[in-house]
Amino acid sequence: MNKLIDLADNSTVYDVAQVSPLSLAVQLSKRVSNRVYLKREDEQIIYSFKLRGAYQKISSLSDAQKSKGVIASSAGNHAQGVALAANRLKIKALIVMPISTPKIKVQAVQQLGAEVILHGDVYDDAFNHARQLESEKGLTFISPYDDFDVIAGQATVAKEILSQLKEIDLVFIPVGGGGLISGMASYIKHYSPHIKVIGVEPFDTPTLFRSLEENKRVNLDDVGRFAEGVAVKQIGKLPFEIAKETVDDVVLVSNDEMCAAIKDIYEDVRSISEPAGALATAGVKKYIAENDLRDKNIVSVLSGSNVNFDRLRYIAERADIGEINEAIFAVTIPEAPGSLLRFCELLGNHSVTEFNYRYSEKKDAHIFVGIQLSNGESEKQKLITKLRKSFEVIDMSDNSIAKTHVRYMVGGHANAENEIIYHFEFPERPGALLNFLKKMKPRWNISLFHYRNHGADFGRVLIGLQVDDISELETRFDGLGYSYKNETDNMAYQYFL
Repeated sequence: MNKLIDLADNSTVYDVAQVSPLSLAVQLSKRVSNRVYLKREDEQIIYSFKLRGAYQKISSLSDAQKSKGVIASSAGNHAQGVALAANRLKIKALIVMPISTPKIKVQAVQQLGAEVILHGDVYDDAFNHARQLESEKGLTFISPYDDFDVIAGQATVAKEILSQLKEIDLVFIPVGGGGLISGMASYIKHYSPHIKVIGVEPFDTPTLFRSLEENKRVNLDDVGRFAEGVAVKQIGKLPFEIAKETVDDVVLVSNDEMCAAIKDIYEDVRSISEPAGALATAGVKKYIAENDLRDKNIVSVLSGSNVNFDRLRYIAERADIGEINEAIFAVTIPEAPGSLLRFCELLGNHSVTEFNYRYSEKKDAHIFVGIQLSNGESEKQKLITKLRKSFEVIDMSDNSIAKTHVRYMVGGHANAENEIIYHFEFPERPGALLNFLKKMKPRWNISLFHYRNHGADFGRVLIGLQVDDISELETRFDGLGYSYKNETDNMAYQYFL
């Protein structure tokens, strides 16, 4: 471990990296009653910390290795870090990226002088192809996280923090493959062991959380794609060995909480973070609330701001829910004159963000309604209690199907017999939707279909099919190779579709 500290203390990363600012998030600090500082890695030349580890590794290669060149697999920031490092050192770089990688990221890598090969639908496909090319072409593979030199390069973020702020109580760090947190935690615990190091992961990608829980590296069956910068199925071998000894706790946050954190960061420093970049700040807010912290000095690593512009719509829509500034309810009202007026009267002065209602011939009707909140969870619960005195109310603020699909398709029930509902995710690229439908084949009647592009690497589809034999259907689904889930029992579907 001392060697890692020595490498960080005498690092070469400042040939390409700057000492990033440590900015006090004034508004956020006031709201959470603590002093929250943002470590601004979004201000690096590639808008991410990844150039540190990449440069540390590539600059340490032998002359023979440099003459042959380097290769990496990445869908984003690591690719730019490797491309920049290779450019500065005047060596050849080959980057393998999934076909679904947004064009803006591909162009950014090419502009830095690297050759790009698009291969496969997901990162694992690109990784396997890169390792094959590594042996065929005699190139050196640059790991994004499972490498001693890469980890030492990332540790320089902690080196700067300790020199920028004298009194620190907690440091929150986003976790993907583990390179950043293992490097930073090693450095912090070496020089300031009293500082708590907290990792932050998405609920749907608990790589380090699960591994620490089971005391072994866990390979997740699937990972969330919203925070693609940390979408890793298994933490690196070396990072895990280090993290076991140096990380104090891990916090899990939702996509909505990340969106709220992106908004918080923007309001304080006018930077639009990528989801993985805001991960640590979302963890700060959650940890403070769950542990009732007051008057602490807290550092959150803002790890990057390479966000797709067309994803901002989705982020804005979900930010208020993540901050509990908006609630989504399903409300059952009698299908009778005056019922809708009575419901609106009970809402009082609450601002309505969304309201969907359609006449039903049944005795009851369902309303899909969004309500703006000013006092978070407590206000939401008071409103639910008030409404339930007259109507049946279901809180759908945490219902992913309701927020992703149903709110855009409320319109009344269909008389579709034997209807089964599934949610699919598939790699987003030109022709992906057509390919999905072709693979389905006309064996079953499609009774419902909703797709909405969120500017992500993966498309999300809600599909209804009229089916007699579910086992036969799911056998076909398994052959598609896409992630899917039966959502027939989801209350949002039951109520509105």
